[in-house]
Amino acid sequence: MKIAVFRRAHFNAAHRLHNPAWSDEKNQAVFGLCNNPNYHGHNYELEVKVVGEVDPETGYVIDMGALKQLIYEEVEQRFDHKNLNLDVPEFKDLIPSAEHICFVIWQLLRQRLPDNLDLAVRLYETPRNYVEYPA
Repeated sequence: MKIAVFRRAHFNAAHRLHNPAWSDEKNQAVFGLCNNPNYHGHNYELEVKVVGEVDPETGYVIDMGALKQLIYEEVEQRFDHKNLNLDVPEFKDLIPSAEHICFVIWQLLRQRLPDNLDLAVRLYETPRNYVEYPA
């Protein structure tokens, strides 16, 4: 029996959408307010979905306490109250769009989960705008 379990988390972070290969005019035209040179912030909501077989000995797909700790270590400690452009090495050469943030989170969590578990990540940048990987 495969079943999905979910864990939600939250972090606040600032970022700037800016492509250094483009002119300031093109960055402004493409990214608008999100290109503010002084950055801007979001209250991100994260939803992590883990799918797998239920362990007959525990009744768990994954221990939710362990999943909570994994998200804390890999996401909240790394991103919360940070400037993603300046403070997070994963975005040194990667524009911290919601799409990229979501994929980076997926990669960080994926490397720490057993191979028999499937993973999906949904990241809300605002209550109305969110991204999901895999799609």
